[in-house]
Amino acid sequence: MQSDNKLFDDFVKFVNGAAGTLAGVGREAEAGARSRAKEWIGGLDFVSRDEFEAVKAMAAAARDDADALRARLDALEGKGTEKPARKPKAGA
Repeated sequence: MQSDNKLFDDFVKFVNGAAGTLAGVGREAEAGARSRAKEWIGGLDFVSRDEFEAVKAMAAAARDDADALRARLDALEGKGTEKPARKPKAGA
């Protein structure tokens, strides 16, 4: 009976060791896949979310400035001397 328990204990230790080893191999494989994916994605010239948001804010500010300048130009052109109306050509 004692020998059966020892055999069973050895088998359980073996299975636990194998499970731990497989878990470690899985973690190593996942870490390797992540690093390869980061290298691959890094080579594709993607931008980070922070960079995208910063450029988006800059574009919105530039659009607002352009709208303000357009309104100012329209106001200045309206207040300036008006172009004389073109006279129709004689004989036409």
